Amino acid sequence: MPKVEVVERILSANDQIAAQNRARLDAAGVVAINIMASPGAGKTSLILQTIAALRDRLRLGVIEGDVASRTDADRVAATGVPVVQINTGGQCHLDAPMVSRALDTLPLADLDVLLIENVGNLICPSGFQLGQRWDVVVSSVPEGHDKPLKYPGIFTEADVVVINKVDLQPYLDYDEAVFRQAVRALNAAAPILALSCKTGAGVAAWADWVVAAVEKGRGV
Repeated sequence: MPKVEVVERILSANDQIAAQNRARLDAAGVVAINIMASPGAGKTSLILQTIAALRDRLRLGVIEGDVASRTDADRVAATGVPVVQINTGGQCHLDAPMVSRALDTLPLADLDVLLIENVGNLICPSGFQLGQRWDVVVSSVPEGHDKPLKYPGIFTEADVVVINKVDLQPYLDYDEAVFRQAVRALNAAAPILALSCKTGAGVAAWADWVVAAVEKGRGV
């Protein structure tokens, strides 16, 4: 059987389960946000900042995806927010069946928003639906301003793009205007939010986007 047919069948099966996940989340009134980025871009730090900014306004839950270990899940658990760790065992992305099993262990009736930290990768995660309502791409200043040019697919599909670690701009050869122009050439609609998880600068604007995304996802 041609390889392309096998891949199409895998994606089709994944999409069916993703649709079931989405229906389950919608029924519970939970809006899922899929956070994608390279390793080290600051996905977990962004989740921790989101928890700190919004825990008095929204009931949050987290799925942590990684190849191995539960280091990030332990950091989230320390905040008291419900969290499930998914270890992919080498797979470069989360998929809908993994998320389906994680949903079984989360208190969906007690959540407003589910933050899903995908595996660190700018290629594979965008190809697999999970049941999420929104897709977020995080790109950090140390990675350089050319990431949208090198990985156009994930930026094209993003609902919001976050530039993290802006506190490092004075020390690096990073041109934010070039980055923004590259994103806009691919995606005319997605907001581009610049922030620093270390200093907290710009986090309030991100938190406002999350609140608005949850309200829109619920049809409020």
